[in-house]
Amino acid sequence: MHIPFELILGWRYTRAGRATRRNGFISFISGVSMLGIALGVAALIIVLSVMNGFQKEVRDRMLGVVSHIEIVAHDGAALPDVARTLAEVRANPAVIGAAPFIATQALLARGEDMKGTIVRGIDPALEPDVTDLAGELKNSALGRLVPGEFGIVPGGELARSLGVRSGDKITLVAPSGQVTPAGVVPRLKQMTVVGTFDSGHFEYDSGLVLMHLDDAARIFRLEGPSGVRVRLKDLHQARAVAAQLGATLTGKLLIRDWTRQNRTWFAAVQLEKRMMFIILTLIVAVAAFNLVSTLVMTVTDKRADIAILRTLGASPASIMGIFVVQGAMVGVIGTLAGLALGLGVAFNIDVIVPALEQLLGASFLPRDIYLISRMPSDPQQADIMPITLISLLLAFIATLYPSWRASRVNPAEALRYE
Repeated sequence: MHIPFELILGWRYTRAGRATRRNGFISFISGVSMLGIALGVAALIIVLSVMNGFQKEVRDRMLGVVSHIEIVAHDGAALPDVARTLAEVRANPAVIGAAPFIATQALLARGEDMKGTIVRGIDPALEPDVTDLAGELKNSALGRLVPGEFGIVPGGELARSLGVRSGDKITLVAPSGQVTPAGVVPRLKQMTVVGTFDSGHFEYDSGLVLMHLDDAARIFRLEGPSGVRVRLKDLHQARAVAAQLGATLTGKLLIRDWTRQNRTWFAAVQLEKRMMFIILTLIVAVAAFNLVSTLVMTVTDKRADIAILRTLGASPASIMGIFVVQGAMVGVIGTLAGLALGLGVAFNIDVIVPALEQLLGASFLPRDIYLISRMPSDPQQADIMPITLISLLLAFIATLYPSWRASRVNPAEALRYE
């Protein structure tokens, strides 16, 4: 098998052939460039993997409370035919669960404390089909939601802020009042706390209350459920399935998937991730362009070798190829080393972070602040492939100018003082 001499010489120059002081220094600079590329690539992979992990953790906690798709009437009133809507939704093969619900706002009062909250009326028998939270509470708090007994299940943070526990009484203030000769009087209803829930998502733990669907309809004077919540086999197909349901459901209905319900949050996360990618890519770019100085010094040191090769018949393209190979070798080795390091840390961050916390005696993620106690990580091919390709491309671009300079060396001028 014939190996091009450009490849052989390029690899030899990468290892800094002769053990002279100058060659040793060039080899050191080359090693620093290689290390810089490796650390930049590793930092990109680790940071983006951790950001993916946090996004997945928050998304999973969010989807433990909200459904994949919500279907409500356009005018905000009760659905005209809930049974028909449920049947049409369940006919879609992508749907694995559907349940009616009522959603409205109210005030909870205990003593002098009063909190605004979102009230969600649910069917305890069907709700576990659409949310993980209901599945966890199926045999506990949800089982105690009996129609006519007016029990509620507030979020843990909301219960703590009001100072209530299971069995306590609390007053619910409905937004629409009763018209009397003395004016509009708020409608009050005394409720019994039958349990609490903790989803791990502060927004819902501090502002959501669950109650039986029939009790919610009576308190808020609704004719029936205000919508239907839907769970899918694949949450990533929510937009496509929502479009399908919009074409098949009867009546004027508003269909919202989970990505649109939390559009601002997801847009902010994607923007932050994009900016982190750009910032950390600059680190890789700086390391890659260190190759320019390395190759310029190598070309200066190898002027005599270049001249001899030219006199032996090597073309300028061959000379350029030698130094392109040298720079590319540094880029490839640095990128692969960074890839291995980054993936090694990203896949084992659940072991590395606790070890560092124990060594330093510190907690990087206090649970009372971040609601999770471990560092999540989710390496994704969609991030890793662009990182690898960009690193290799920057390293290749950095080799072009010094290699072109090498191809322009005049043999007679280079050998004059040899």
